[in-house]
Amino acid sequence: MSVRINLTNNNSLISKPDWLRVKAPQVERIGSTANLLNDLNLNTVCQEASCPNIGECFASGTATFLIMGPGCTRACPYCDIDFDRSKRDLDPTEPYRLAEAVYRMKLKHVVITSVNRDDLEDGGASQFFKCVDQVRKKSPETTIELLIPDFCGNWKALQKVLNSNPNVLNHNIETVPSLYKKVRPQGKYERTLELLKRTREYSPKVYTKSGFMLGLGEKDEEVLNLLEDLRSNYVDIVTIGQYLSPGPNHLPVQRFVSPSKFNYFKAFGEKNLGFMQVVSSPLTRSSYHAEEIQKLMKKFPR
Repeated sequence: MSVRINLTNNNSLISKPDWLRVKAPQVERIGSTANLLNDLNLNTVCQEASCPNIGECFASGTATFLIMGPGCTRACPYCDIDFDRSKRDLDPTEPYRLAEAVYRMKLKHVVITSVNRDDLEDGGASQFFKCVDQVRKKSPETTIELLIPDFCGNWKALQKVLNSNPNVLNHNIETVPSLYKKVRPQGKYERTLELLKRTREYSPKVYTKSGFMLGLGEKDEEVLNLLEDLRSNYVDIVTIGQYLSPGPNHLPVQRFVSPSKFNYFKAFGEKNLGFMQVVSSPLTRSSYHAEEIQKLMKKFPR
């Protein structure tokens, strides 16, 4: 299983600023994690989506597992995950292999996400349930975060996922409403907000989370309005990061947002709107330092 690190911006004329430089990873420590994942035939979003933090995360022995993949039934123009609309059967051994990886890696917190599987009746909700079930059986002390697709608005599928009792339910809103048709053509802004709201209604004890990218052409005022929408739909935690174009066939970067601007959005979200936490920096991604949820759970018990 190869490790890909891609911070190039092949289809943008904007130069990448110094604050987006990533420290060279320790190859030996990355290799041990990659070898384990390869041994168990597991995919990670770290590799499939060319995450810039792969060196840090793999070196510390953490990863975000990508189930039901690696191909996705949607072709979002910002994402580096391969497009695959063919109907593939779910692997019944995947939940067991994932649980084994969590156990071997001695993870205190695990993030499980998936590709979109619009070809499945429940969007893959049953596979999420089985994965949580197996992780809990093998590593009962591990807290579990699920980063789920929108299931095309199938709320029974959402309920099925929540019946597994994850600690955190994450669904990314990705961008502001004015850019949705361009950035996330098969998604719906209002549907994402409804999913997050229903999560709180269905499972009041589950912590809710969402995230989005900057640098796609959004205005600062739109970002503030987006944060207000997330908070009014009961989101607890938000992640904000800089969009980095995977290559020439993807959307170009429209601007590189300064660290001070990221700090401004963090302060607005936490101080003005009352989010439990806003993780906001150029290299922030959905699962970056996700294990900090354990501290938040103690500070804000449900």
